[in-house]
Amino acid sequence: MKKLTNKEEEVMRILWQLEKAFVKEILPKIKDQKLHYNTVSTIVRHLEDKGFVSHTAYGNTHQYYPVISKEEYRKHIMSLTSKRFFDNSYKSMVSFFAKEEKISAKELREILEIIEKENKE
Repeated sequence: MKKLTNKEEEVMRILWQLEKAFVKEILPKIKDQKLHYNTVSTIVRHLEDKGFVSHTAYGNTHQYYPVISKEEYRKHIMSLTSKRFFDNSYKSMVSFFAKEEKISAKELREILEIIEKENKE
């Protein structure tokens, strides 16, 4: 699985939210309102080439839908991040966020509770 560009990720977030959409339905949800219809169409086709999206054809019009779930992509990106920046150590990654005050002690306790609950099941 390849990492997506920022615009590709934005389009994927829209498709995950809508579940299926024509380009004309994606276009108004894009933050950069200056993007042209053809540009968004090209982004969607690139996503299809990368295996993230497929389509149903209605004549000359295509309705696109995600093939890769948001959770699958999230796992992939987190794994890449862990490997690239934290020597494949999730402990180091969580420690980093704690040190940068991006995660509180309360949140860490909640995470531990989730882990302990999962291990009991």
